[in-house]
Amino acid sequence: MGPVNQLVCALLVDQYELTMANAYFQADKHEVPAVFDLFFRKNPFGGEFALFAGLEEVLEYLSNFRFTGEEITYLKQVLPRARRAFYAWLLSLDASKIRVYAQKEGSIVFPRVPLMRVEGPLAVCQLMESAIINLTSYPTLIATNAARMKMAAGKDKQMIEFGLRRAQGPDGAVSASRYSYLGGFEGTSNTLAGKLFDIPVSGTQAHSFIQSFGGLNELPRTTLKDSYGVEREFVELVEQARLTMGYTHTNKSELAAFIAYAQAFPEGFLALVDTYTTLQSGVPNFIAVAMALVDFGYQPIGIRLDSGDLAYFSREARKMFGQVPETYQDEFGNLKIVGSNEINEAILHSLNRQGHEIDIFGVGTNLVTCQAQPSLGCVYKLVQIKGEPRVKISDDPGKTTFPGRKHAYRLVGQQGHFLVDLLLQEGEPAPKPGEPVLCCHPHTERKRILINPSEVIPLDDLVWDGKRVYEPKKLRDIREYAQKQLDSIRDDHLRMMNPTPYKVSLSERLFTHMHELWDSQIPLKKLV
Repeated sequence: MGPVNQLVCALLVDQYELTMANAYFQADKHEVPAVFDLFFRKNPFGGEFALFAGLEEVLEYLSNFRFTGEEITYLKQVLPRARRAFYAWLLSLDASKIRVYAQKEGSIVFPRVPLMRVEGPLAVCQLMESAIINLTSYPTLIATNAARMKMAAGKDKQMIEFGLRRAQGPDGAVSASRYSYLGGFEGTSNTLAGKLFDIPVSGTQAHSFIQSFGGLNELPRTTLKDSYGVEREFVELVEQARLTMGYTHTNKSELAAFIAYAQAFPEGFLALVDTYTTLQSGVPNFIAVAMALVDFGYQPIGIRLDSGDLAYFSREARKMFGQVPETYQDEFGNLKIVGSNEINEAILHSLNRQGHEIDIFGVGTNLVTCQAQPSLGCVYKLVQIKGEPRVKISDDPGKTTFPGRKHAYRLVGQQGHFLVDLLLQEGEPAPKPGEPVLCCHPHTERKRILINPSEVIPLDDLVWDGKRVYEPKKLRDIREYAQKQLDSIRDDHLRMMNPTPYKVSLSERLFTHMHELWDSQIPLKKLV
């Protein structure tokens, strides 16, 4: 298998990585063993968590990492001053000398804790930087955005991704479908994504379908086979239901469109009801057609609201469903209301406060473009070379890196909730359940806490050791794991407003070592 997108290849690299690789090669440093950490600095969407996604694509990228002769010919034009030996070296490259440790895809993850640790020859690790960031940053952002929207809507609501037409290109659309499903959405409108990743596909109709009908006279037939396969008069029964309910002033062209759709999909009738007037025409026309379908032995699905006051319209539509005759009450009690129209996380919370009757949300633009935050801000930093730790120091403490090869552990409390992620230096003994462990704030010496975990979870699994050693995971299994992860973190870390910060700590040994490195690397300022 290869990456889903054929553009993902060794040449998917920023030029500065090539120039550095060439300089490493000329300095005879290209084979020096190095360690890079991939992480993000700040939680997205003003929250206190993220969902890690994209690992499977990174492993497929590594499986296919090599330059072709044609690509080398092109690179000779881009870097004309590089030596022939450098191009011969590029042509010989693959990922056989690379080792990767990573958190499980679908894991809840936090800032500064490596999502992935990449080890191997310095220049090769450097060449992989941009591709690995690209293959994890957007997927993690989408999965997190989807998870937040799902939580905002409520566990009893279904979420469908509608973003194909709004996404940034076809790969953005397919990736959004894949990773929103991982994040908790139940389906997508994107049939290609459905085929590629076995995601349930949903779809109804657009306003153009409703507008394409001018009246009942345009219907090519007036009959429909009932659930027993008997051809019966259908349009006449719809008209009778319309008169029974007193819906005498609805739009007849809209009614014709609903009848045509019901004839095409009698077992999947879901109508878009806001083309003309939602409560005066759309919902009444739906009810008339739905009543006739019930008489034919079918269960209608429901309606979709795509504009206006969704809370009010959904409540009124539900009331109208309850006004049908007693013989239809069971079927109409099962009708679903779908809400769409520029849904985002804030709107979902607002709808909950107002009170609504929406069962399914279709979310497009604000999900797939991550309009609330278009980038996760993943970084890929050198932390060790030739066995010696390296640190990047910044005036902004949040941009200072944790040096050296490290191991990460998640400490779990007595109630099964995640308490803290702890980073240890290479060689330190792992924390043990039931034994107290000291956890230090990365920057403030006085902020320390002693934790007695009931469970200790290692966070850096070996996934690539010259070849893939991590068994491929099905998307459904990753999705299920992600939902279990969300259930294992306290609600106050997940809430939209003022979430409780999750603790990421260092061992005392790593804390001391890091600050010693700071002191050795920063020259003392002199005041004169």
